[in-house]
Amino acid sequence: METKEDYTQDSTIDFHGKPAIPSKTGKWKACAFLVGYEAFERMAFYGVASNLVNYLTTQLHEDTVSSVRNVNTWSGSVWITPILGAYIADSYLGRFWTFTLSSLIYVLGMTLLTVAVSLKSLKPTCTDGVCKKASTSQIAFFYIALYTMAIGAGGTKPNISTFGADQFDDFNPHEKELKASFFNWWMFTSFLGALIATLGLVYIQENLGWGLGYGIPTAGLLLSLVIFYIGTPIYRHKVRTSNSPARDIIRVPIAAFKNRKLRLPSNPSDLHEYEMEHYVSRGKRQVYHTPTLRFLDKAAIKEDPTTGSSRVPMTVNQVEGAKLIFGMLLIWLVTLIPSTIWAQINTLFVKQGTTLDRNLGPDFKIPAASLGSFVTLSMLLSVPMYDRFFVPFMRQKTGHPRGITLLQRLGIGFSIQIIAIAIAYAVEVRRMHVIKENHILGPKDIVPMSIFWLLPQYVLIGIADVFNAIGLLEFFYDQSPEDMQSLGTTFFTSGIGVGNFLNSFLVTMTDKITGRGERKSWIADNLNDSHLDYYYGFLLIMSGINLLVFLFVSSRYIYKKESTRIKEALCVQMEANTTLDASLGLQV
Repeated sequence: METKEDYTQDSTIDFHGKPAIPSKTGKWKACAFLVGYEAFERMAFYGVASNLVNYLTTQLHEDTVSSVRNVNTWSGSVWITPILGAYIADSYLGRFWTFTLSSLIYVLGMTLLTVAVSLKSLKPTCTDGVCKKASTSQIAFFYIALYTMAIGAGGTKPNISTFGADQFDDFNPHEKELKASFFNWWMFTSFLGALIATLGLVYIQENLGWGLGYGIPTAGLLLSLVIFYIGTPIYRHKVRTSNSPARDIIRVPIAAFKNRKLRLPSNPSDLHEYEMEHYVSRGKRQVYHTPTLRFLDKAAIKEDPTTGSSRVPMTVNQVEGAKLIFGMLLIWLVTLIPSTIWAQINTLFVKQGTTLDRNLGPDFKIPAASLGSFVTLSMLLSVPMYDRFFVPFMRQKTGHPRGITLLQRLGIGFSIQIIAIAIAYAVEVRRMHVIKENHILGPKDIVPMSIFWLLPQYVLIGIADVFNAIGLLEFFYDQSPEDMQSLGTTFFTSGIGVGNFLNSFLVTMTDKITGRGERKSWIADNLNDSHLDYYYGFLLIMSGINLLVFLFVSSRYIYKKESTRIKEALCVQMEANTTLDASLGLQV
């Protein structure tokens, strides 16, 4: 018979609803199934996303601006829909069942997409080099498949990573140490899947057929789901302690507004809060009071007993959870411009590459979208270097468990990204100079300039993402209220989504404004007769301003401080959360 000490201390349960036994559930033996799924899912996603702009222009015969806009709109939807998926998971179904249902929708979308690119009846026909425009039904079927995939991604993306983090018990020192490496390896496998897509699938799509290029990741996705479900008996599941924790985000400011005329007590301990044992007994952490957004503290003012009111005030824990969300919202806003820069990888960078010399020897031509593999390669190489060398070195200098703070990590990433877009601007200026020298005007004329001129901007964006992508995922998971961590990680995904929408808006408006009358559009169908360099210069200026705003906002951010329980006793200590300190060790 299992004793209480044999169960996890964070109140997780197994698939049958019984208390989880540490020796039989969770940790890396459970996460191995999850990271396997992530690799195949990223291969499927980037197998579509990295070359979608080329499919739209070469197969559906859309113009450049429309194809870029449609790619950004779809990508934005893929990254925005996780907000709904996270809300459903945190409030109703839980992470496992939300993921399960959504993954089936995801596979359906990929299957429909494979059918759309495979059947001749679903693609426009060409006669003697003249191609008809896609019919309404062909376009409708293709985009229904795309957005079915986006809906499925909405339920899988925010829940699979947080479900993986749930496999480690924060109250167990050994498991907490193991959890430190989780997100690094999670992103590592994600990058690996993206690498296979940008190197292998893109080549297959352009040389062996789009049907095969989409069919392979579809089959891989189905295989990964089988692998995921094999691990079901050993997964741990978080127990929801609130029917709808996300409602506190709305309830707290409403309660504070109702109490706006009441005077705040000078001592925060006079605000309404449960005893520590209330949280310890439930395996939960208590978030401590912070001096920011003091107006919201009015939601926790205790009712005067002489008034006879039966109203129950919000707790300090609930108020601090709302403060965390509002604080993260400010950080989220300054991630939108960097996400817009990231959106160039699968859109304008690809179209730019199609105009350059892509020959590698007499018989091999590099697919323009394959250059995106260097983003992934630089990530794969940089993640271990970051963990093994940068973090230990900076830890000695600063004494911080992570080497640098999460916001410092983001600031470094944003700075590297600015250098990348500056190089992209300089390369485009060079490309325009070569075009002028060689009197190139035709939209299909190849500029006598190697595609590898674009390599530095891809590599630098990859290095920047080691700081940005992993840093943002860590930050939003780490700083979220405990009962809203699925919803919290959607700050990361939605930032990328809104960045894509923003890029779509900027491209469309730039084309309309700069192409008025007889003027030459900065982003025309013929990139050999446009001014893409001006657009990159515009993004460079925006990025510089955004970095200054980020430095201002981050200097005023206060990190979450919460209680934790020591294993052998029901005592607590206050800590700034360090669950995601970087260390790439795969221990079991």
